[in-house]
Amino acid sequence: MTEQTYGPSETGSVVLDLGGETGALIVYTGGDLHGREIEISRGENRRTHSAVRERRVRDGSFHSAVYPGLAAGIYTVWWDNDTPAGEVTVHGGGIAEFNWPSSGFRVAG
Repeated sequence: MTEQTYGPSETGSVVLDLGGETGALIVYTGGDLHGREIEISRGENRRTHSAVRERRVRDGSFHSAVYPGLAAGIYTVWWDNDTPAGEVTVHGGGIAEFNWPSSGFRVAG
């Protein structure tokens, strides 16, 4: 997983296309993971990744990785190449949420 520096994502800058059998996933992390690429996979399918970014909202900010346009199903969130951090179910038309272990997630305000 590669670490890169990304600027903050402002309110309303992430668009999610939800409906039918398509959903989305948000992985909440602490700020210490800013720029880290977190991988997910569904079954034996190829992994996909998204970068952790600061998300600024009206009442403060938080850090997360966002995965839009996911087919409904059970996804593994990967800690590293060999170790899963956990599983989460994505439902069509919905947004699934996963708290990265020991993320200390909170919206700062």
